[in-house]
Amino acid sequence: MEKIDLKDRKILYELDLDARQSFTQIGKKVGLKKDMVAYRVKRMQDFGIIKNFYTAINTFKLGYSVFRIYINFQYVSSQVKEKIIQHFISYKNVWTVLSLKAEIDFDVVVWVKDIYEFYQFWSKTLDEFEDYFAKYTISIYVQSYAYKKSFLLLPEVYEKTDREMYITTCSGQQANIDEIDYMLLNEIVVNARIPLIELAEKLGCTSQTVSYRLHNLRKIDVIQGFRVAVDLSKLGFQHYKLEVYLRDHKKGKLIWDFLKVTPHLEYLNVAAGWCDLEFELIVENIEKLNKIMEEIDTKFPNAIKKQAFWIFDKRHIDRWLPDLYIKN
Repeated sequence: MEKIDLKDRKILYELDLDARQSFTQIGKKVGLKKDMVAYRVKRMQDFGIIKNFYTAINTFKLGYSVFRIYINFQYVSSQVKEKIIQHFISYKNVWTVLSLKAEIDFDVVVWVKDIYEFYQFWSKTLDEFEDYFAKYTISIYVQSYAYKKSFLLLPEVYEKTDREMYITTCSGQQANIDEIDYMLLNEIVVNARIPLIELAEKLGCTSQTVSYRLHNLRKIDVIQGFRVAVDLSKLGFQHYKLEVYLRDHKKGKLIWDFLKVTPHLEYLNVAAGWCDLEFELIVENIEKLNKIMEEIDTKFPNAIKKQAFWIFDKRHIDRWLPDLYIKN
């Protein structure tokens, strides 16, 4: 675990609110000079605390649906597992691929334009790897609520009533973007802090044009945020998913309201075909997670049939945009 102070944590917090902020802007908010902010960011990058800066893109707005595949393995050697991982991460429409420590071994999330496109991909996958899948479950991703990384701040510092950052949902009108917009998204999805001048050179236009397009993509909710990816283990945190299966469905909103004012909730995911509530929580250890689960049981007696949790073991890829520039 790397030692960082509250100033470092505040810098990470601000970068996650808007990774395209200048170091001067961040410095004014955290009480440091521009050069000191730059030094601290570089140091956290060198230590591996900051993994990268990414852009959260609402691909529902681009006409995609999202399928999730949960897999349990059998007869899988390390070589076979690596081959399966490469199969998924090389798919142009993959969003994320995760290894888990849970009742599920593997989690894959993909975008598709239609159900038949998913069927073709999944059929090809089964042709090659079905013997290694003990079982699998497919669900449809519907909605996600993203919350600020309040766990980075001291308990007395974070805002309890204004934690929601954005909502990603499959409903609503599709956005119209052109090829240059898509090329722009393809550049910033893996490097949210890339300078305007560099983007302009890559796209063959002016920096003013790039700035306008970025502003417009945010306005129409295609770009939902410029964020920072953090290696939680280096800060003494662990990423968990808490699954809640409800006995009384009407109590779901109360449980959600209870968790969203804590500093631990990072995402609430909604899907068809799995549990009733899916919370992604950032806490120090399993003891802290168990305490939260016990608090839920105490506050909402007879509302829950079952609680279960997953430990996020390794994230093999996390790319918020289909890569149309590779061929499958």
